[in-house]
Amino acid sequence: MVGWREVVSLPELGIQDMRAKIDTGARTSAIHAEDQVTFEKDGTNWVRFRVPASRYHKSLFAEVPILDQRDIKNTSGVPERRIVIRTLMVLGRHHWHIDLSLANREKMGFDMILGRTAIRGRRIVVHPGRSFLASVSPEKKTRRVQQSETDTKAREPTGSSRQRSGT
Repeated sequence: MVGWREVVSLPELGIQDMRAKIDTGARTSAIHAEDQVTFEKDGTNWVRFRVPASRYHKSLFAEVPILDQRDIKNTSGVPERRIVIRTLMVLGRHHWHIDLSLANREKMGFDMILGRTAIRGRRIVVHPGRSFLASVSPEKKTRRVQQSETDTKAREPTGSSRQRSGT
C-alpha cells in the first residue's frame, strides 16, 4: 500500500528523495524538466535536460537515451508532444523501471507524478487519504538528519577533555 504522495528516487538520473504524487487518473508518469536539448550519440537519440531545484532537492542535469516521443494529454486534456525516457525508480524498498515523460510542471504542486501505467501489475494499492506509507516524508527525513547531527555533537567529547598534557 502506498499513499497518495510518496518519496521516490531515480538513481539513474541522480535524483534522490523527490516527492511524487501517485496519480491513478494519469496514464503516463511525468517529471518536471526544463532546458530540453535532443542530440545524437552513438547512433541513438538522447536528451539532456535540467530538473530545477525545489525545497526538497537540488537542481541537476541528466542525459539519457530517448525511448519515444508521444502525444500526451496535459492537465487540461490537450495533447502535447513529449519526450519519454525509461529509468529506474525506487519507492520504499521496491524498485523497477518506469516510462517517464518530460513535461513543464512548473505550476504544479509536485515535480513528479506517478501514473497508473507505472504501478500497474505491481500489486500496489493507493490509499487516497494517507501519505508516505512506503517512504519517509522529506520533512521527517530532514528532522531525523538534524536530530542525528545534534545527537552526534552531544556524544562528542569536548575539546578540553580531549587534550592531554605532555608529561
